[in-house]
Amino acid sequence: MSIRGKVALVTGASSGIGAATARKLATEGAIVGLAARRKDRLDALATEITGAGGKAVALPTDVTDLTSCKAAADALITQFGRIDVLVNNAGLMPLSNVDSLKVDEWQRMVDVNVSGVLNATAAVLPQMIAQHSGHIFNMSSIAGRKVFTGLAVYCATKAAVAAFSDGLRMEIGPKHNIRVTCIQPGALKSELYEQITDATYRRQMDDLAASMTYLDGEDIADTILFALNAPSRMDVAELFVLPTEQGW
Repeated sequence: MSIRGKVALVTGASSGIGAATARKLATEGAIVGLAARRKDRLDALATEITGAGGKAVALPTDVTDLTSCKAAADALITQFGRIDVLVNNAGLMPLSNVDSLKVDEWQRMVDVNVSGVLNATAAVLPQMIAQHSGHIFNMSSIAGRKVFTGLAVYCATKAAVAAFSDGLRMEIGPKHNIRVTCIQPGALKSELYEQITDATYRRQMDDLAASMTYLDGEDIADTILFALNAPSRMDVAELFVLPTEQGW
């Protein structure tokens, strides 16, 4: 299978997994819509990709806003006529114990990690149904299957993403020829840790980073490419990607 000429929308494209995935897809010949809030970073990445001979469009997007997601999808459809791939990657992970009552952080995680996936999916799904093809990637986490202290709300959001992915695949796969893949990474180098406001957990994450080898965004980008390149008779439903040192 080839993704050359396919049109992809990648959320959270301003850094980490999203940026690595955008680069990887563009290198393989896809046209990439770069969706995130930080326009300066999107513009820089689009310039980098086009300078290397690829095709990318910066689409400033707030995934918590359905109207914003629809505008990004519509921009791609207007310019290129279709959307073949959605990578739902935008996410937040501010660790804290529940009894710290960081309710604003809880709500923000729900808004981005769960509602963001639903909004972006709703934005692209009508086009994928109309063209009777597509592939949706939802970024869950090992934390969606295994609960960790300090991550109760984050784990809940990622469990929701995994459950939604299963249901979405069963509903739209056979009916509309749309594949759904849930990616569940383990420990990974990411800007997510910079969002931790709890001093104790921030130190723990810094100590962990110094003691083990993390995955990086390119590892997940390669995983997405693997699933995209699977024969059309296959739906790679779920993929756990863990550092060899993690041992779970």
